[in-house]
Amino acid sequence: MTEEPSTPVGFLEMMRPYKGLREEVFADLLVAVRAVSEDIRSAEPLDRNLVSALWGICHFTRAWALAPDSMLRRNQLITAEDVDRLDTWIDGLSYAIAMLLDGADDDIAFEPFDLDE
Repeated sequence: MTEEPSTPVGFLEMMRPYKGLREEVFADLLVAVRAVSEDIRSAEPLDRNLVSALWGICHFTRAWALAPDSMLRRNQLITAEDVDRLDTWIDGLSYAIAMLLDGADDDIAFEPFDLDE
């Protein structure tokens, strides 16, 4: 069975098997993080599953695609342009999460992205 391009996938699912970056998948991730931004910013206690999911996205993206010896780079499955774009995405996502955990407002946390209000 072949996966249709319109089949919804999660961010990490986009990496395995790697068929290229999908801008809409990253955009959906940002929408989801923004939807829970108040919880990340102020929930006591924080939802462990939420933090684990966000940490996992950042960690496994670096391990699978961004590290020089990662499976996608080692096997020449990802282009240098995609590595650069993915690095920018994950740096921005990590920044947003860190800012939210520190209590920053969305305008500060999501500053690296051009998001519609």
